[in-house]
Amino acid sequence: MKQHQNGEGANHTKKYGPVKLVYVEEFSRIDHAFYREKQVQGWSRKKKEALINGEKNLLEKWSKAKWQQEE
Repeated sequence: MKQHQNGEGANHTKKYGPVKLVYVEEFSRIDHAFYREKQVQGWSRKKKEALINGEKNLLEKWSKAKWQQEE
């Protein structure tokens, strides 16, 4: 966190800082953590907010294609 606040690390945090930690998961292997980070980065904002808020029941809803949600 300190590195991100100092503008070190990812370009996104350099550009949009300051950083606030809203969700965390721990992994025993760095490759698993990296995979999960990339997975979540590909999610919609609504799906990320559901994860942050612990609304696991909404994760599947926001996983569906937009045209499926409008039905």
